[in-house]
Amino acid sequence: MKHIPTIVNTILATILILIMLSMGLPSLSVQAAAPTQTSKSVQSDAPACSPDRSVQVTGTAVVNIPPDRALIQLGVESNGKTPREVQAKNAALISKVIQAVKALGVEARDISTDRYIIQPIYIPYDSLNIDGYRIHNIVAITIRDVDRASDVIAAAFQAGANQVVNVEFYTSELRKYRDQARAMAMKAAGEKASALAQAAGAETDCALNINENSWSYFNGWNWWSGGRDQNLWTQNAVQNVAPSGSTTTASEDGPVSAGQISVRAEVSVTYALK
Repeated sequence: MKHIPTIVNTILATILILIMLSMGLPSLSVQAAAPTQTSKSVQSDAPACSPDRSVQVTGTAVVNIPPDRALIQLGVESNGKTPREVQAKNAALISKVIQAVKALGVEARDISTDRYIIQPIYIPYDSLNIDGYRIHNIVAITIRDVDRASDVIAAAFQAGANQVVNVEFYTSELRKYRDQARAMAMKAAGEKASALAQAAGAETDCALNINENSWSYFNGWNWWSGGRDQNLWTQNAVQNVAPSGSTTTASEDGPVSAGQISVRAEVSVTYALK
């Protein structure tokens, strides 16, 4: 036990020597070696696209395509003395219309009720004397074979339909043709800008601003621009797309003709000049 104080004193002396040595040593710091050459950002010698000189043009493109879908809205209107009576009459007629349409190959998923209205009949009209009730029942039918549109309407009327509310043709690939028309419109705008710039002794640079307006319409008619003649104003960008798997358009033997759908894109582009 008499050796314990000696051991403790030795340890304390060792610690004291280490502390003194650490305080006496010069501090070391790690510094990153200075680069021999200062790095510089690489800049292109070409001047930046400047908006100081610019040309603004429009480009328009029209893609005419045959429709592959038709939406037919047929009305079945019924009158009756009581709500129960008119509902029974209308339900019977609607059932016959649906069965007649299904017989032509239209699937149940493509037939739906679009509108159902029941209202009293006043006699005289501006009085509160109810003489009966009337139901307006509109059925929406999607046709996947547009050549059968006239046949579907005829069969529905034979079964009891008494109104054609609307017939609308459209394409299931609108996004595809709208993108195509948009690309054609941009190409037309670029060609026009280049021609104008060359005429002024300049060249086009990057596009500074782009605005786009696209729409589609049935049989080339658009009420705000005057119908088919608007296609004459497009800039070398009209394309007619043939029906898939066929060389002819929809049949025109019936009262309803599918014709073509025009998908139109218009862009306004501002190009910088150099």
